[in-house]
Amino acid sequence: MKYTVVLPAAGSGKRMKADKNKLLLELFDKPIFIYTLEVFQRDPNCESIWLAVKEEERLLIKNYVGKYGISKVAGFAAGGAERQDSVRACLDMIPACDVVLVHDAARPFIEPAVISGLAEEAAETGAAIAAVRVKDTIKKAESGIITETVERDKLWIIQTPQAFDYSLIKRAATTAFEDGYLGTDEAMLVERLGHPVKIVESNYENVKMTTPDDLIYGKAILESRRQEEQQ
Repeated sequence: MKYTVVLPAAGSGKRMKADKNKLLLELFDKPIFIYTLEVFQRDPNCESIWLAVKEEERLLIKNYVGKYGISKVAGFAAGGAERQDSVRACLDMIPACDVVLVHDAARPFIEPAVISGLAEEAAETGAAIAAVRVKDTIKKAESGIITETVERDKLWIIQTPQAFDYSLIKRAATTAFEDGYLGTDEAMLVERLGHPVKIVESNYENVKMTTPDDLIYGKAILESRRQEEQQ
């Protein structure tokens, strides 16, 4: 299933304890976001890539895109104060299409099979998100006292990509903006319209590079994949 992908890339390095956008940090001498872009560059079903960037980083990111031959990048939107603003800015720029994926540029290890499953599900039902099952026991507590052990079988850790019918995500984003509503992900904007969102099971390697510990994990994933390719 053909799709267009939107990547918010206007973040910061605060939780990474870095003095620049975390996406510009390198894993084995390559910026994090380039690994992410390369996944979509290689996917024949990806028709175009749209990035939301900080104005002061636009030229730098464009130069990286050119250096690494990411030819599917079709445009750069102005990143907003919130992720939701950045995604909406991209949606306002992209031509009408069938399926739109929204993906964290800081998740460089997404698997093509998951992307394909999401695009197919979104084409059929309108909305689908990547997620993995909760492995740990989860408890609710008040004032440090446990009040409930939550049934783990019904809990999922949500990731990206999140995939949507183009007209649906446009309507959801516009409605949220007009209502002054701020969600934590795109699925929340669709959910509040009353539209069901399907889960496509992902994998635990699809981690978001957020803290210094994640960089250690990211290098381990890359090293493992390189060794597999050499076998």
